[in-house]
Amino acid sequence: MNKNLSIQKTPINHQIRAKEVRVIKEDGTQLGVMALGEAIKIARESNLDLIQVTDKVLPPVCKITDYGKYLYEQKKKEKSAKAKTSEIKGIRLSFGISDHDLRIRANAAKKFLEKGDKIRIEMRLKGRQKGLTDFAKEKAGKFIEILKELTPIKIEREIKIEPRGITSVISSEPKKNEAKN
Repeated sequence: MNKNLSIQKTPINHQIRAKEVRVIKEDGTQLGVMALGEAIKIARESNLDLIQVTDKVLPPVCKITDYGKYLYEQKKKEKSAKAKTSEIKGIRLSFGISDHDLRIRANAAKKFLEKGDKIRIEMRLKGRQKGLTDFAKEKAGKFIEILKELTPIKIEREIKIEPRGITSVISSEPKKNEAKN
């Protein structure tokens, strides 16, 4: 079956069951409330379709546009809505991690941030390490500093001490549009 059932069940032309409809032209100008037959006639004169955009209001809102173009735009909106979701990727640091390994993990984190994902930095503390939380925070801070050198970041949640270790959440800094004049 097709995934886009909601789009394909959109009533067009004579499938619309209302007696009166609020009509919007293709360019966005409103023609107002009119009889369904009159609205279909106007759409046919311009070789377009009358598409019911919403039935949640009375009278239902219909748009005069090309049905194929309308379906394409709806699919495009669905696709862009799905693309905006970001994941939280985890980067786990060990208590005795070396500076070189911090740089390697920072490079991996940079790739995640460039894809639009968020990063959760975790450091699990065991046994006597739990008494050295200042050292662990220092290591995590050093990791964040290395990451700042590689790419602009935004710290969403500061380094936080939890019962089993420390965590922090980082995302990429939103890019500023330089084309504005």
